[in-house]
Amino acid sequence: MTGRAQTDIFRREILMETKKPTLDKDLDKIAYVEEAAGMLARSYVAPGLALLFIILVVVVATAFVAGETGAWIIVAAAAIGGYMALNIGANDVANNVGPAVGSNAMTMGTALIIAAVFESAGALIAGGDVVGTISRGIIDVDAVSDKNIFIAAMMAALVSSALWINLATLIGAPVSTTHSIVGGVMGAGIAAAGFSAVNWPTMAGIAASWVISPIMGGVIAALFLYFIKEKIIYQDDKIAASKRWVPVLIAIMAGTFSTYLALKGVKALIRIDLSTSLLIGLGVGLVTWIVTRPLIARQAVGLENRNQSIRKLFAIPLVCSAALLSFAHGANDVANAVGPLAAIVHTVEAGDVAAKVSIPLWVMLVGAIGISIGLALFGPKLIRMVGQQITKLNPMRAYCVALSAAITVIIASWLGLPVSSTHIAVGAVFGVGFFREWYTEKSQKRMAYVQSHEAHNPSKVIEPKDRAEIVRRKLVRRSHFLTIISAWIITVPAAALLSGLLFYPMAAVLK
Repeated sequence: MTGRAQTDIFRREILMETKKPTLDKDLDKIAYVEEAAGMLARSYVAPGLALLFIILVVVVATAFVAGETGAWIIVAAAAIGGYMALNIGANDVANNVGPAVGSNAMTMGTALIIAAVFESAGALIAGGDVVGTISRGIIDVDAVSDKNIFIAAMMAALVSSALWINLATLIGAPVSTTHSIVGGVMGAGIAAAGFSAVNWPTMAGIAASWVISPIMGGVIAALFLYFIKEKIIYQDDKIAASKRWVPVLIAIMAGTFSTYLALKGVKALIRIDLSTSLLIGLGVGLVTWIVTRPLIARQAVGLENRNQSIRKLFAIPLVCSAALLSFAHGANDVANAVGPLAAIVHTVEAGDVAAKVSIPLWVMLVGAIGISIGLALFGPKLIRMVGQQITKLNPMRAYCVALSAAITVIIASWLGLPVSSTHIAVGAVFGVGFFREWYTEKSQKRMAYVQSHEAHNPSKVIEPKDRAEIVRRKLVRRSHFLTIISAWIITVPAAALLSGLLFYPMAAVLK
C-alpha cells in the first residue's frame, strides 16, 4: 500500500471518530428551517410589491386631487382601481401570450416584456379619452342620478370585479374582465335602483356571447389546424408543402391582424369602418404573401423533412401575434377597466352623473402600469394554464389559436355581438385540443400516413400501449375544462351578488 493511500485511510478514520450524529441532525434541522424561511419570504415578495404599487397610486392620486372637495373618495377609488388593474394583468393578459409561451415560440421572460410593453402602449396610445361609465349601457343613468348613490355603485362594482378576478386567478381560471365589471355594475345598479334599472336586452346579448364567442373561436381554430394537418403535416414532402402554404398562412395572419387593429386597436385615434378595415387587411395580406414567399423558401433550405422543421417557420409570426394581441387588448380593455374609476373622478369633481366621461391621463396610467405590474408579478400562473396545461400546444396549434382570436372578433363586430377576448382565446385552445382528439382517432389520412411510415421504419413502430399513452397526454384536461367553464358561467352572477352586498355599506359611508 502506498503512503498516499495510507494517509487517505487515516483521514477517513479521524472523520468517522469525530463525526457527531446529534450535531449533524441539529445542523440539518437548521438548514431545513433556513430553506423554509427563504421560501416563505419569496412568497411574500409579489404581494409586497403589489401593495407598494397601490401605495404609490394613493400618493399620485393625492397629489392630483389635494385640496378638492371629496378628494378622499377619489384617492380611495384610485387605490381600488390600482388593485383592479393588478388583477387584470394577472388574469386577462395570459390569453394574448399564453399560446406562444406554451408552444416554446418565446420564453416566459420575453412574453412578460412584450405583453407589458404592448399592453401599456395600446392603453396610452389608442386607449381613448372617452369611456362609457355604465359599462356599455348596463344600467340607466337616470336610475342612479344621485351622485353619492352613483359613486357607491361604481366603487362596489370596482371592488367586486377585482375580488372576483383575484379569486379566479387563485384557482387558475382565466375569466373575462369585461364580464366581471358588467356583473359588478349590474349588481350595484340593482341594489341602488331595483331590477328596472338594468338594461336587460344588453345583458341578454352579453349572456349569448358566453356561448357564441368560445364556440366560434374553437371552430375557427380547429378549421385552420385541419388545413395545416391535411396540407402540410401529413404530406410526404413536408418542406415543399410548407414552402407553398406557410407564406399563405402568414399572409392570412398579417391581413387579419391588420383588419383587427384597424377596426378595434386604433379606434380612439381614427374611426375606420368594417369595409375599409377589410380592404386594409387584404392589402397587407397580399404584400405579406409577396414578401414572405422568398423568405420562407430560403429559411426552408436544408431543413429535414419532419414536423420539428415546420414548427420553426411559425415562431416569428407567433411573437408578432402576441405583441399585436396585447396592443389591441390594452387599447380596448384597459379603458373599460378604469371606466368606473374615471366615472368616480368626474362625478366628484363635476358634481353630476354622465353617461360618458373623459379619462384623465393619470387614471389611464394607473390602469396601464397596474396591468403590466400585475402581469409580471402574478401572470405566469395563468400563462402556463392557457399555454400548457389545457392541452399541449406547438407553434402550428398556437398559430391557429392566435389567428382564431382575431378572426372571431372581426366576425363578432360585423354581427354586432359583444364578445370577450378571454372566452375567444381559451375557446380556441379548447377547440384545438378537442379537434386533435377527434382527428387522431378518426382521420383516415393520418392513419394511412402513420402506417405507411411505420412500415418503412420498423424501429419507430409504437406499441399500442405506448401509442395510447401518447394520445392520452395530448387530450384536453377535463378538470381544467370544467373549472374554466364553471368560472365563466358564474362570473357575472358572482360579481353581481358581491357588488350588491358591498353597495350598502359604501352608500352608508358616502351619505
